[in-house]
Amino acid sequence: MKFRFLLWAMGLLMARASRKNPAFQQQLQNKDLVFQLQTLDGKAARHFIVKDSRISSSGGTHPAPAFAIAFRDAAFGFETLQAKNKQLAFMQGIQDKTIQIKGNPALVMWFQGLMKYLKPKK
Repeated sequence: MKFRFLLWAMGLLMARASRKNPAFQQQLQNKDLVFQLQTLDGKAARHFIVKDSRISSSGGTHPAPAFAIAFRDAAFGFETLQAKNKQLAFMQGIQDKTIQIKGNPALVMWFQGLMKYLKPKK
């Protein structure tokens, strides 16, 4: 349940950033794609639609995402997305095969770059 809530909250934060944050909007320029975050079994999934420099999201899987990040299970996905060092957590998960990347790996790197804009301001 926490994983689904986290994905929903990420969708809200990205949608807001795509409307209000010029640096975030810059990252979305010339992108027209769908990506998704999910568990390996697909029971918990959310897809994010990037179109016209905006992001929106919907629950469930998309039939043809540009890339998908699949976590071993919801608890592991929540833990990874909340890790202090997300990049290290992702790299370890990929090596351990507890995180699977489907689709374009270059877009996964682009997505990880977007995440820095979602951190709360200090």
